[in-house]
Amino acid sequence: MSRFRALLQASVAATKRALAWNVEDLMLPSERFVFNFNSKEELNRWHLYSDSEYGGLSSASLEITGADSGHELSGLFSGNLSLDVAEGSTWRMNRSGFCGMRSKKFNGFIDLDSYDTIAMRLRGDGRCYISTIYTENWINSPGQQEDNSWQAFVFVPKDQWHIAKIPLDRYLPTWKGNVISTKVEMNPSRILAMSLSVNAEGGIPGAKSGPGDFRLEIDWIKALRT
Repeated sequence: MSRFRALLQASVAATKRALAWNVEDLMLPSERFVFNFNSKEELNRWHLYSDSEYGGLSSASLEITGADSGHELSGLFSGNLSLDVAEGSTWRMNRSGFCGMRSKKFNGFIDLDSYDTIAMRLRGDGRCYISTIYTENWINSPGQQEDNSWQAFVFVPKDQWHIAKIPLDRYLPTWKGNVISTKVEMNPSRILAMSLSVNAEGGIPGAKSGPGDFRLEIDWIKALRT
């Protein structure tokens, strides 16, 4: 009887270990790199935009920095924000003074449903930037081609590396840069692209604003499960 009991206990212990291993195998890592700005190839996954496409005079660039100094490599998003409009422009802009960098669409989409926070390691200029997540279109009416966009402010302290963490539920649904009152939640399992942008005006109190130069270094963007 004791041999049977010992065999039963050994079988139960083995089953528990197997179940524990299976659970561990199913557990996703607590963080996931989405972008790592450490090479020119990584920067090729992004494109720039600004008010210059509509007659404005703002400009932006995206390049690798740190290669010549021996320091860690990172992406440098920089340029100049202008509130002026090109003379003779036929565009009627409601506002100028913006620049942005948007990732090219993922191969299909990425699934971040197992994560709850976007984290970015940044070094900035005291301005307030805007983080945007684009998801598959399911809010707008049929026939609307635009992706759904969700935005949150990112304040970046001047001249120091800073890890900004933004819970996904802090991203608000927007339409052409304006928050909409639709009561919906983001679908993080169908993310198509991301962007970072900066406006000459607006942002959070205390942040640098107004026309002039801007500078933002970006080390990486991750998804976290906190």
